[in-house]
Amino acid sequence: MKQFTFLLFLFGIFIHLKVDAQRTKPRVIISTDIGGDDPDDFQSMVHLLMYANELNIEGLVSSPPGEGRKEHIIEALDAYAQDFEKLRKHGNFPSPEYLNSVTKQGLTEVQSTPKPSSEVSEGANWIIEKARQKNDQPLYLLVWGSMTDVAQALHFAPDIKENIRVYMIGSWNTRMDSLARNYVFEHHPDLWLIENNTTFRGMYMGGDQSDDFGNTSFVEKYVKDHGALGEIFYQKKKDIKMGDTPSVLYLLNGDPDQPETGSWGGRFLRTDHGPNYFTDLADPKFIENNRPGAKTVNVWRKDFLTDWATRMKWLE
Repeated sequence: MKQFTFLLFLFGIFIHLKVDAQRTKPRVIISTDIGGDDPDDFQSMVHLLMYANELNIEGLVSSPPGEGRKEHIIEALDAYAQDFEKLRKHGNFPSPEYLNSVTKQGLTEVQSTPKPSSEVSEGANWIIEKARQKNDQPLYLLVWGSMTDVAQALHFAPDIKENIRVYMIGSWNTRMDSLARNYVFEHHPDLWLIENNTTFRGMYMGGDQSDDFGNTSFVEKYVKDHGALGEIFYQKKKDIKMGDTPSVLYLLNGDPDQPETGSWGGRFLRTDHGPNYFTDLADPKFIENNRPGAKTVNVWRKDFLTDWATRMKWLE
């Protein structure tokens, strides 16, 4: 009887992995300033890797401003490698070797002229290469840091616009790399673009922060001491900020084709700048702590944190 029960258990895992492998997953390249002035990119990278079986990660690009470099992405991937055997029991997670192979260095200086420089970065070239690959699905560029590499890719290969969608975390990143952002905004109005300048603040402002759902209490209970990924998260920052994570949440729960409808990663306003340019909702009912749109993220706080906590338990 015990042998039969064990065989049923193995069969269940096989079916789960098979369904997971066949599921249509969003194509994603992350552009991140991880390792720079704000440790929250390490937090968002940990969260991303915990959901790596739900996405087709085609690139991880180091795109400062600041001191962040490719080596800091590798630091997070080293932690992922330590937890990989536990993770792969729960889904079709990409191998650490594969993720290392698609990790690229972007320009280490922000754009300094109204148009991108003639030196095309490894990261920008990778974006172009992946965007030009024949595929029925759009390639989502989730911009957590500088827009420099995305701007370069658009400048030197404008044909990729029909194949890509950009979800940009603005605010401080925009101020630090304003020329790249302005170039994209002014010269590529036909680009599909979500410019999230304040909505992302709902990741850590407002929402249900009672009991174990507080920014500090959640990390203490569900992240700290949970595998190597939990440890690197806790070492870098002991409370939730994860300001870039809404870009990932947008692809995990909701309809990515409809930014104007609700999703874990926010709800956005279509503007008249171009056919597909979206930004933060200004309606007062969605403002949290003077941040327009933030409530469209924090309304889901208990849901997305509960889901994440379930995954972190896999690493116990």
